[in-house]
Amino acid sequence: MKLKYSLLSVAAAAALLCAPVVHAKPFKWASQGEIATWDIHSQNNALQNGIHANVYESLVYYNSKTFEVEPVLATAWKEVSPTQVRFTLRQGVKFHDGSTLTTDDAVYSIQRAMAKTSNFTPYVQGISKVAKVDAQTFDVILSAPNPVLLRQMTELRIMSKAWAEKNKSVEPKDIKGTDENFAHRNAMGTGPYTLDSWQPDVKMVFKRNPNWWGKMDGNVTEIVYTPIKSAATRIAALLSGEVDMVLDPTPQDLGRLRASPDLKVIDGVENRTIFLGMDQFREELPGSNIKGKNPLKDVRVRKALYQAIDAETISRNIMRGLGKPTGTLVSPQVAGYTEAVGKRFPYSVEASKKLLAEAGYPDGFEVDFACPNNRYINDEAICQAVTAMWSRVGVKAKLRTLPLVNYFPMIQRYEASIYMLGWGVPTFDALYSLQSLVRTVGQGGDGNYNVGRYSNQRMDYLVDRIKAETDAPVRSRMLTEALQLSNDTVSHIPLHDQVIPWAMKKNVELVHRADNRVDMRTVKVN
Repeated sequence: MKLKYSLLSVAAAAALLCAPVVHAKPFKWASQGEIATWDIHSQNNALQNGIHANVYESLVYYNSKTFEVEPVLATAWKEVSPTQVRFTLRQGVKFHDGSTLTTDDAVYSIQRAMAKTSNFTPYVQGISKVAKVDAQTFDVILSAPNPVLLRQMTELRIMSKAWAEKNKSVEPKDIKGTDENFAHRNAMGTGPYTLDSWQPDVKMVFKRNPNWWGKMDGNVTEIVYTPIKSAATRIAALLSGEVDMVLDPTPQDLGRLRASPDLKVIDGVENRTIFLGMDQFREELPGSNIKGKNPLKDVRVRKALYQAIDAETISRNIMRGLGKPTGTLVSPQVAGYTEAVGKRFPYSVEASKKLLAEAGYPDGFEVDFACPNNRYINDEAICQAVTAMWSRVGVKAKLRTLPLVNYFPMIQRYEASIYMLGWGVPTFDALYSLQSLVRTVGQGGDGNYNVGRYSNQRMDYLVDRIKAETDAPVRSRMLTEALQLSNDTVSHIPLHDQVIPWAMKKNVELVHRADNRVDMRTVKVN
């Protein structure tokens, strides 16, 4: 018997040696946008966060297929009390420089996300402090019970404390300013890939981390990301084989891409809503012909701008079905959404003109209008169409468009009278949008992207209640009430929820995610 098993073992070994070797391949992909920084707490931007996730990991993350929260750098968590959650750190994890991940790094990273220069304060909402317990565990202390804490923590990536201190990057880079820290252009995490090089606006190269603690479902050992602003150039790169995937094919190109025998297109609804925000703070709008007052402070003017926009025409002619018109700030996948709250005000030029006349602007007015030109699907074309629609009711919008790396710092400095924003919801809970977009600007993430500086006392009350409400039905009603209040006061002008197609070569396998994020751990190039 011993001989028999020995021979079988030899045969099995020989079969393995003779089996075809599956060689991992590079994966080259492109989209229109570039990231602004490698500092993981400097700017909260979905494209950037997804790219950062290749290198830096969080304590927990969404499963790409189920979108359930699953362990990553934390292996367990438990409530010590309703306001104290204890996390157990995964043991044996190494940073890319070979140093060991410790609870000190986890505590430091969460505290760094709470810093004044951090744009990640919405993800630390409700956290009052973080305390080390021992070498393996630490506590997150809450100011009140937080029913979405784990979902918030999917975006809190972990940085080496020693690396940050050594390289003078203890505080996040202030994205509104021009000063740089070492973490702005360099990266060192625990993730499945290391950042090999970054040439802004040219390309980014990642190498597989051979010492990664996790299991890789994909076979990609090198990632090359190329930002290509021109839609025609992006599509040409895909058709020629220069890139394996385009994250954001234009609607007008989808027909020929779907018809190509060498390509495939995967579609999915994104948890992102595109809308316009308005300056409701200044007493006078810069560059406007209306002096001594701000027309956008008047809800009748905001509603007039809303009703002058034909969202169905934009969806049909510009988005070509890749935008579903909506009347609220969140998509249907998000807790708090209802069909009633998602209903739009009707498009009506007559109603718009009447509202403007009632507000004292029968001839309209001039206003600054800023939009990105490489962030959302056909963003610049949408803004051009909106500008034309407003002109029919006498509103002369002076449109200016900027690339996203300049656009977002600009609007966060409050330098736009009307602006476009697309807001995804990583927590799949409307609190994330409400706190960031319509809560009065304050501390701890309040009004983090409320760059029109909308303020409503009832809204603030609702948002603050929602933060700590643990009764699920009560909380759900308050989320919907707050969304409806946003609609009624026209805090913003909702346009549509994006539908996102990804175009790629036939030999590429991956998982399409509702947050428009490519999980490189799942990518296979056959």
